Amino acid sequence: MSSGNATAPGPVRTVGAFGAGVVSGLALTSAAAFGLYTLPAALWLPGLRRRVAPGLAGIGPDPTHVALTFDDGPDPAGTPAVLETLDRLGWKATFFLLGSMTSANPSLAAEVAAAGHEIAVHGYAHRGAARRSPAVLADDLLRACDVVGQATGADLRWYRPPYGSVSCGTFTAARRAGVRTVLWSAWGRDWRAEATPATVVADLRAGVLAGGTILLHDSDCTSSPGSWRTTVGALPLLADELDRRGTRPGPLAEHWSQAA
Repeated sequence: MSSGNATAPGPVRTVGAFGAGVVSGLALTSAAAFGLYTLPAALWLPGLRRRVAPGLAGIGPDPTHVALTFDDGPDPAGTPAVLETLDRLGWKATFFLLGSMTSANPSLAAEVAAAGHEIAVHGYAHRGAARRSPAVLADDLLRACDVVGQATGADLRWYRPPYGSVSCGTFTAARRAGVRTVLWSAWGRDWRAEATPATVVADLRAGVLAGGTILLHDSDCTSSPGSWRTTVGALPLLADELDRRGTRPGPLAEHWSQAA
């Protein structure tokens, strides 16, 4: 930190060739370590993820099944409307609940589970992984599992890190918590202010639906205000799209349950 008063620079020190090499080596080592730690973040890119890590992308063996998932709840504004629409369609889904939202709305989290939907965990705080240490990531996930598990009574199997941001620490934290990291193969980008039900389905169509995993949101806690209404409006259109494809939606629990 600089003070308000200017001070004269001190004497210039030279480090010599050996010292410069050490400093340079330390800088490169630090950069390399950071690069290795954050390298998995490249898997956030859907195309790359689908090619090199299909399991992480949520691509299962049955092309007639698509896993339907929702992030960021439970939210008193959006979650009940999503639950009502799913019930009307006769669909079950996987809800990746935030620990912070579950702490604020434990009875609603329990309602999601009671409706027969699969409960998964989205971390406690909605923050990316790249600049969080492995210890912080582990503490965050364990805290989320504790809160979500207590509120719902669910056996938690799946973890989706916020923003789909992953690092080596993400996978270490997931192993420690006993959950499997899964992202998505098709997203509706329903969080955008300019999104409409039609654009949500168009964006999903651009991803992998056959045997894939759909990402939508039942909360606008990290999205444009009221964006959950767009999601609710998109679900009947999505039903038409999946019917045309002969694809049935369901939770992640049944996604890998049978080989193709």
